[in-house]
Amino acid sequence: MSHPALFLDRDGVINVEKNYVYKIEDFEWIDGIFDICRFFQKKGYKIFVVTNQSGIARGYYSEDDFKKLTSWMEAEFEKQGINITKTYHCPHHPDITGECKCRKPNPGMILKAKDEFDIDLKSSVLIGDKQSDIDAAKNAGIEKRYLFGKDIKNLKEVTDAFA
Repeated sequence: MSHPALFLDRDGVINVEKNYVYKIEDFEWIDGIFDICRFFQKKGYKIFVVTNQSGIARGYYSEDDFKKLTSWMEAEFEKQGINITKTYHCPHHPDITGECKCRKPNPGMILKAKDEFDIDLKSSVLIGDKQSDIDAAKNAGIEKRYLFGKDIKNLKEVTDAFA
């Protein structure tokens, strides 16, 4: 039986967008992120983070730096009673590492989650803060796509649409 999923971009949706966040002390939560995750989790959605991390390709931080921050972030969600099923990241940048299938707007990370966790993309939701997030969702077949800052001004607007 396939499951619906909530796909979240990280920078700009889970945490405040700053230049290449990779240190815990620079991580600042977006207001409402825990509430929206609890809402969808109670409805049976699996929760995934899908994030471009070109700072790795650029040499600004390492894969280990990213993993350390991700482990901390997922543990903070867990403290709030929220299970992040998995965090997917793309460490590439086309000008540095060449083209890849995982960098949004390509749907690679979403399709990997679909295959690994039997996700029903038609009933899934993606929240992003850049057009490339929305395009990745569209390219993967996700119909419910929200552009934070344009389509929605706060995360509560998404839960209101599903209430």
